[in-house]
Amino acid sequence: MAINNFFKGAVEIGTAMGVTLKTLTLKPVTTEYPRDPVPMYPRFRGKHELRRYESGMERCIGCMLCEAACPTGAIYVEATENDPEHPTSPGERYAKVYEVNLLRCVFCGDCEEACPTEAIVLGHEFALANYSRRDFILTKEILLNPGEPNVIIRPE
Repeated sequence: MAINNFFKGAVEIGTAMGVTLKTLTLKPVTTEYPRDPVPMYPRFRGKHELRRYESGMERCIGCMLCEAACPTGAIYVEATENDPEHPTSPGERYAKVYEVNLLRCVFCGDCEEACPTEAIVLGHEFALANYSRRDFILTKEILLNPGEPNVIIRPE
């Protein structure tokens, strides 16, 4: 009986060593982030971004449809009238205050779908760690000037 257990144990050790030797030659699956870009699907929904037109004008016309479409109430928009001499956006109104609370957001993309001017989009930035709860509220200035995420878009 002891000899039988010895051979069973030796076979199990041999099987385990075979798995180890087989995977020893494979490339690691780990990505050295932030040094190497992370492969990302094109439809990934990350940190919000407010877009501008090529002329520099804001796309957001202050219609507040994104705020109404948000199921968690994570978006706050305060609209005001546009100055005819120095317009901020092409519409009659623009968003004076635009805030996204990332602590409430579920990244569903309903705000992106509701926007008639495609002003709000969910980008590819996924590193959202902060030290303070206050830093999770994205203001209009932060949303209009997004950073460039360290990602590569891989095919679906």
